[in-house]
Amino acid sequence: GKSVIFIIFIIIIVSLFIYLFIIIIIIIPRRVEAVLAAKGDHNTGIGKTTAIDLAKRGARVILACRSQQRGEAALAEVKRESGSSQVVFMQLDLASLKSVRDFAETFLRTEPSPHSGKTKDGLGLMFGVNHIGHFLLTNLLLDRLKECGPSRVINVASVGHNFGIIDFNCLNTHKALGQGDSFYDVLKIYCNSKLCNVLFTHELAKRLQGTKVTCYSLHPGAINSELARNTSSLFQVLLIPITAFFFKNTVQGAQTTLHCALQEGLEPLSGRYFSNCTARNLYPKAKDDVAAKKLWELSERLSGLV
Repeated sequence: GKSVIFIIFIIIIVSLFIYLFIIIIIIIPRRVEAVLAAKGDHNTGIGKTTAIDLAKRGARVILACRSQQRGEAALAEVKRESGSSQVVFMQLDLASLKSVRDFAETFLRTEPSPHSGKTKDGLGLMFGVNHIGHFLLTNLLLDRLKECGPSRVINVASVGHNFGIIDFNCLNTHKALGQGDSFYDVLKIYCNSKLCNVLFTHELAKRLQGTKVTCYSLHPGAINSELARNTSSLFQVLLIPITAFFFKNTVQGAQTTLHCALQEGLEPLSGRYFSNCTARNLYPKAKDDVAAKKLWELSERLSGLV
């Protein structure tokens, strides 16, 4: 009787409070390896506390509030308490469908897609990080490397390059090595980026002929490192027996890189691909002169070298 009525009364009061001081939480993965969050909140209650905590952790935070005055006050407080500049306010009144549509339009226009996987320069994230960044850095340092010769350029690729392809239509259209954000799609794009490493090394060796700079690509092996640190705890536990018996430790995994960097007499093998400290034969697609040259020229244009 009375206890049931009291509970219903409390539920109504809480519902009205939530309506008046609406809290919106939107999760935005901002990077491949981490999930950052965006959310909105009035300047009191658990929403504000959540906002401050996530902002302290490096999240990008969006405060979505009905009242602009309260929202801006909350914005100032969350920024002050968290010390983060990645906090913004967007007006949202859930009692107005027009306001909801306006908010969504603003959000979609100003916030990058969580799965767009783009670099700050608009390149596919895997393409930009695993290839273009290395390509540009190498080219910017080449003159110094030539002056300091003998010098070596070592690109850490992966056996995954064997499963990669270079879709130049996709690169020209999307500046990316593939589309999609499923596990399978990301794995394919990763393999494509590793093929870029091998083709880059192949073409670089040809362009370095006659200099005292040589280059090598390599597969370090499956390494038991912290690459899975951002995966779920369950996945990490399941990996333990696999990594313990089949993966190299970090010391073992560094040996092929050290071999390519330090072993005397490797100069005639410039441009070759190594695994387990041994030069390995490549499939034709990984030493395709036409594809390597085409990738180089495209990379020059996308990196701003030409």
